[in-house]
Amino acid sequence: ETVFQPLLKDNLVAKGIVLSFITDFFKEYLVENSLDDLIALLKRGKAEDNLLDFFPSSKKSAEAFAEHFTKEGLLQLVQYNEKKMFEVKLTEMKSALTTQIAEQADVSEVIETVRHHMKEAKLPDVDVVRLLWDVIMDAVQWSGKNQQQNSNSALRQVKTWAKLLHTFCTSGKLELELMYKIQIQCYEDAKLMKLFPDVIRSLYELDVLAEDTILYWFRKGSNPKGRQTFVKSLEPFVKWLEEAEEEE
Repeated sequence: ETVFQPLLKDNLVAKGIVLSFITDFFKEYLVENSLDDLIALLKRGKAEDNLLDFFPSSKKSAEAFAEHFTKEGLLQLVQYNEKKMFEVKLTEMKSALTTQIAEQADVSEVIETVRHHMKEAKLPDVDVVRLLWDVIMDAVQWSGKNQQQNSNSALRQVKTWAKLLHTFCTSGKLELELMYKIQIQCYEDAKLMKLFPDVIRSLYELDVLAEDTILYWFRKGSNPKGRQTFVKSLEPFVKWLEEAEEEE
């Protein structure tokens, strides 16, 4: 388990000898062991987060890592590393946004932060939308028992950051993903269960969710989790939408 650290001698790394050795070791180890076993071994050897240290300086990049180990038939290691890097980038973005929202930064600054992270880390829109909702709701000051206070706090937060959500919910598909996210969160957190219709209505009034998205969700697009409860709770609002549509 301490075998990895002594390998990291600059001259051996620079010549590619270490990478060659470690590649052969990984391949041999995985003949009779699983990737999980290998990752556990790397963790114990404090090497899991530093696999690029085995690469010569000219090849210390995610692209070189993927190219090398794919070529060597270790695609599962490449996929594991990509997933890990993706999670790290999401966490970094969440941390930056959490700080900005806690400090009540201007919404335009927060939008720029999101765009920067999306560009740098190539983060998919859908993951960004889900993360934005998490960060916004995490900043709500929840009351233990006062449902009305919780409702007011959540809706105030939604209103404050509606422009942020609007900026990145750029399609019906992403709006629907936001509705799924809200539905699941309300399903999993008892104090939010009754907030669902108020939040959806607020997001509609703030131009984050389109009428078509809400109607699609209501008719056939909702997530199975708590579906009946949430559909029923949204019925009055949907009825109002449909009547308004007919009047037009």
